[in-house]
Amino acid sequence: MNRTTLSLIAAATALAAVTGFAFLSAPADDGRTAATATPKLLPVERTSLVCPAPSVSDLADTTYTSFTPAGDTPGGSTASTAELAASSVTSADPDAAATDDKKDDTNKDDTNKAGDKKAGDKKADAPAKAFLTVKAPGAPVSKTADGADTPALVGTATGRLAPGWTTQQSTVDSVGGARGLLGLSCTAPDTDFWFPGASTDKSRQDYVHLTNPDDSAAVVDIELYGKNGALKSEAGEGIPVPARSSVPVLLSTLTPEASEDVTVHVSTRTGRVGAAVRAADDTAGSDWLTTSAAPAGTLVLPGIPADATDVRLVAFAPGAEDADLKVQLAGADGTITPAGKESLHVKSKMTASLDLADVTKGEAGSLILSPAQSNSPTPVVAALRVVRGKGSDQEIAFIPATGPITARASVADNRAKGSTLSLTAPGEAAKVKVVASAGSGGGEPAEKTYTVKAGTTLDVTPPVPGGLKGQYALTVEPQSGGPVHAARMLALPEDGVPMFTVQTLPDGRGTVYVPTAKEDLSILGD
Repeated sequence: MNRTTLSLIAAATALAAVTGFAFLSAPADDGRTAATATPKLLPVERTSLVCPAPSVSDLADTTYTSFTPAGDTPGGSTASTAELAASSVTSADPDAAATDDKKDDTNKDDTNKAGDKKAGDKKADAPAKAFLTVKAPGAPVSKTADGADTPALVGTATGRLAPGWTTQQSTVDSVGGARGLLGLSCTAPDTDFWFPGASTDKSRQDYVHLTNPDDSAAVVDIELYGKNGALKSEAGEGIPVPARSSVPVLLSTLTPEASEDVTVHVSTRTGRVGAAVRAADDTAGSDWLTTSAAPAGTLVLPGIPADATDVRLVAFAPGAEDADLKVQLAGADGTITPAGKESLHVKSKMTASLDLADVTKGEAGSLILSPAQSNSPTPVVAALRVVRGKGSDQEIAFIPATGPITARASVADNRAKGSTLSLTAPGEAAKVKVVASAGSGGGEPAEKTYTVKAGTTLDVTPPVPGGLKGQYALTVEPQSGGPVHAARMLALPEDGVPMFTVQTLPDGRGTVYVPTAKEDLSILGD
């Protein structure tokens, strides 16, 4: 095989590791049959995750649970690692962040505009000692951290620990108006994120956390969109994020405009980051808002609790066309249209919202957004702000739109009590297997198969490992039927406050399409 073909195949394989798909057809330069590379589905061999700094409270307690599901062992892979370590630079303290903002303002030309060069010139410190290490597929590990000094974490899994690797970060903060249970599945680094449902209102303190897992600097732009379009902002351009570092940015410092509903767009000029929004409400608690699924004409937002007292939909159309959306609720018995809340008009590049109140009315459900006219879909992103409780005992959580599970998806940090799994089949009926791992401190795995009727949401208490000790993970695997969307609610009530958090389960991306060469080598020379 000639060197050109080898080089092209190597390049396509590298591309597949990043994009999930590659196809190659190499030209033969000697008149013989060309070598072609056809895609083959294989387990991924490398996965990265970032976990933002969890809290600014000295009384916060954070539990980390990390897990790789069993199976999908990469062929030929020997060394396997899955470790999370502290980032080298972290400032989640609002006062420290404010000080940094003032420094940036006094020398803006040297930081934002020249950020690419200065951040790029800074070399990364030596990697920190591992904080949490997964040792074997199917066996979760947990560790706790206390106080405001807990840093952001960055990590990589390789070999047989890479496919489907996930880590849950759960923080209980019981002090102040913004107290609550803050949870998120640590995110994979990327170059583009959408966060509908954020706010720059005076009652909110929303920080977008930017975490760089790599050994070179990243440069990030943050755009904010309110109900009338883009919010005036200059400070969100060219934000440098040094290597293996985390930078929190208070959204209200980026614009003088106070807006109740804001869509945040995070994109990178160079490098990649993990991004998540820590939203805190003065009276309704706090939680993490994670990125919405990629813009699409039809979206599913699964896992609205049965006892939700207030639900607010926030949507954004990033393209040049307006979107007219049909709003439906998939409940236990079928799909309905909420009375008086049948549709939402979303203008191009403007944030729209719809107050759905107590839409579930005692029956858990999932929201389905689709084009009002099926022949004219306009891509949108969306998220829900969900409230449980009333008065001073309120607590908020966020549910972003999420894609279907194509192979399997896992969520860590489930407890003996407090976990609820929502499974939604927006189209055809589906059969789903749910596997509960052993506990982080011991126990026997368990599994159960569920049938989700067409157009419904099935809300279940998931299987619990026998003899459970510690936290455990759930893995959802569709077996047959139509697409399935899923979410897990973790509820840890405290002093009358219904503290809870909801994590959606996008597909675990445990496999990747890699090209394989097809050529009759016997007819080729050197």
